[in-house]
Amino acid sequence: MPLIIPRELPAYQALERENVFVMPIHRAESQQIRPLRILIVNLMPTKIATELQLARLLANGPIQTQLTLLHTASHRPTHVPGEHLEAFYTTFEQVRHQRFDGMIITGAPVETMPFEDVTYWQELCQLMEYSKTHVHSTLHICWGAQAGLYYHYGIQKHPLPAKVSGVFSHRVKRLSSPLVRGFDNTFLAPHSRHTGLDEKQLAACGQLEVLAESEQAGSYLIASGDMRQVFVTGHPEYDWDTLDLEYRRDLQKGLNPAIPVGYYPHNDPRFTPQCAWRSHAFLLYHNWMNHCVYQTTPYDLNQLGQEE
Repeated sequence: MPLIIPRELPAYQALERENVFVMPIHRAESQQIRPLRILIVNLMPTKIATELQLARLLANGPIQTQLTLLHTASHRPTHVPGEHLEAFYTTFEQVRHQRFDGMIITGAPVETMPFEDVTYWQELCQLMEYSKTHVHSTLHICWGAQAGLYYHYGIQKHPLPAKVSGVFSHRVKRLSSPLVRGFDNTFLAPHSRHTGLDEKQLAACGQLEVLAESEQAGSYLIASGDMRQVFVTGHPEYDWDTLDLEYRRDLQKGLNPAIPVGYYPHNDPRFTPQCAWRSHAFLLYHNWMNHCVYQTTPYDLNQLGQEE
């Protein structure tokens, strides 16, 4: 089914070249179908690349899906042209009275900082509180997952001895969950982070279930019982070369980064990395869109928060 985004958004042309089904807004408005409304809180500095990564996965959803892109007003991004933000992004104040079927909170390069020291932390807290009544299901990614687990459940993060970077094997813990429907028992997914979760706190939280985990990278896919809050500690949306770009960026900065695990053939950065997680990424987002959003969201979004 098609993804509805402005034809002028850079991701539109890229997805068309990839033969991904995208639809301009004017055509969608002529069809008698209510599209799913998904709000993307894009905290990544590489906003345009992240837009494309997420749009590609959401275009594999079950019905028409309309994206709204949001940036924080309390922190002005510096890695994206101002005219791009003006043309395609909104702020929380502009949407706070609207309702959405789903919301995605991305990662951010602030994981080594205490949550309260992040310049836009209070604004993000407002968004996460807003999600309880105005969003049917929220998907949190990497640092966004750590932030959501801390805000909603008080689960702390902690620094790791070394950065977790690479493509790791994961195992499914509960195959009966709709979120892992169609998964293999084991699958690959990328991680890129300096911090991890307090696994003891997570295990003691009776409101959450770990659906998939990695021996090396820890808990990966976590969900509340009603699947209104979903957390992914890795980056399944990453392109084939994203870890490579991060590795070479850190080399140029003189940070002496470790070679990403399980990423380059023969563990040699001279070889082109292989993308071995794309099918898992599509399936994960399809399951979230279908089972956590489409199958249970109210047709009339004004009923959000009144379902019980």
